[in-house]
Amino acid sequence: MNESIAERLRYCTTLPSIPGVAVRIIDLANKPDTSMVQICDCVSMDPALSAKFLRVARSPLYLTRRTATNVRQAISLLGTHASIMIALSFSLLNSIQQKPTGAAVDRTQFWRRSMLSALACRALGEKCGLKKLDDLFLAGLLQDIGILAFDAMMPTEYKLLTRTTLSHEELLQAERQAFGSGHDEVGYWLLKRWRLPEYLAQSCLATHDMSAEKEAMSKMAACVAVSGPIADHFLNPANSEITAKAYQAGQTYLDLENHDLAGVLDIVASRLPAAEELFDIKLIGDAEVNAIMAEARDLQMLRQIGKSHELERLSQRDALTGAHNRGFLEGVLHREFELASRHGWPLSVAMIDLDHFKNVNDTHGHPVGDSVLISVVRNVQSQLRPDDIFARYGGEEFVVILPGTALEQSLSLLRRLRDSISSIEHVQERGEPLKVTASIGVASHMDGGVQFNRPDDIIKAVDDAMYHAKRSGRNRVEIWKGHLPTPNT
Repeated sequence: MNESIAERLRYCTTLPSIPGVAVRIIDLANKPDTSMVQICDCVSMDPALSAKFLRVARSPLYLTRRTATNVRQAISLLGTHASIMIALSFSLLNSIQQKPTGAAVDRTQFWRRSMLSALACRALGEKCGLKKLDDLFLAGLLQDIGILAFDAMMPTEYKLLTRTTLSHEELLQAERQAFGSGHDEVGYWLLKRWRLPEYLAQSCLATHDMSAEKEAMSKMAACVAVSGPIADHFLNPANSEITAKAYQAGQTYLDLENHDLAGVLDIVASRLPAAEELFDIKLIGDAEVNAIMAEARDLQMLRQIGKSHELERLSQRDALTGAHNRGFLEGVLHREFELASRHGWPLSVAMIDLDHFKNVNDTHGHPVGDSVLISVVRNVQSQLRPDDIFARYGGEEFVVILPGTALEQSLSLLRRLRDSISSIEHVQERGEPLKVTASIGVASHMDGGVQFNRPDDIIKAVDDAMYHAKRSGRNRVEIWKGHLPTPNT
């Protein structure tokens, strides 16, 4: 920190101070063997703080399962460490909330942002699976306490600075340029002077160094770093640039996707009424809360829809090859068969079976066989139209559905597929590249006077034609015998 600023801080008599109860609580926080009895005694000395604890134990923010009727029960329900952090939050907030004469900083706006940051920090900790959520709340609450120290130490100069800066980041940069230090360093100095635990004071520094590598930041510091942009979003929900910064911070420091951060926003928004009642402060208007919750839930809904679509897509695919599976094939075949029958459109269907594939598995092993299947599927799919359907029927058998395609047109495609399959060189770890051929049977519905009664009938027809191709020497395309004579190849 700049030495001249450090000297002014040391001799400043108007810095934010903390009450006696907070001093005693900080002393307890720094002792590893603090007991519940000591906390009870300390809290009970302050009637206002005692009343707050009873409200906390009943608040939806803390979700305690039993009702507390006295301070001892409340602290027992909340736990020793959490009680210390909660007591500190209340006592510090109450003591430094008042605006001194001549101060430039809008205390109401400052504490609104601080409280929103605290709630966001706690919710982010929950999302990340952290344990000490009340430490996070306090760290979020105090991360900008250096602003109040600057305001108390040099109100005239600081007033000029706050009038010419718009955003939180701009204010920090302006402080560093004008005074040689920012409110991050001043806040750290003040929290150390109050003898708060080092990790709380350190979060004041780390969260303002947005250039720091996220790997070098603790999870706690990362949560506090993201909590500020979230608070700005709540205070300026219509500003798309501020909203984008919040989502970007979540991605950068906590690897949170937009839908994850939207879930955090939803949690914060849902807890605002309880926080406002508990801390006696109005944070944002109901309309803004509803808008933010609607936006967050829209993002979450889009995520769920996307996941549903992805699950549906995966359920339609063969796990090994990526071709459509038999269940999907049957559904599509029934639909296309009905459309072709109703409108008189041609529908061609072909069955492709890889020749001597059992020998491939027996000779070269199933991993090689699997690799052959995958290569064949990719080759075939690359030559089909978007509306064509290619599915694995079973084992090494595949079915191609060609909607709106007559027999002669389908023959041209299938002969090309036959030649393409036979030309693939399947690389092995040892030995020469392996090649396979395919036998193909084809039939057409609503074409050349041929009409099948059911979808299953056309599958039986192409299966018969495929076996005829095998009996005729393999590596062939054969037309179902029910069609008018057409040269086979």
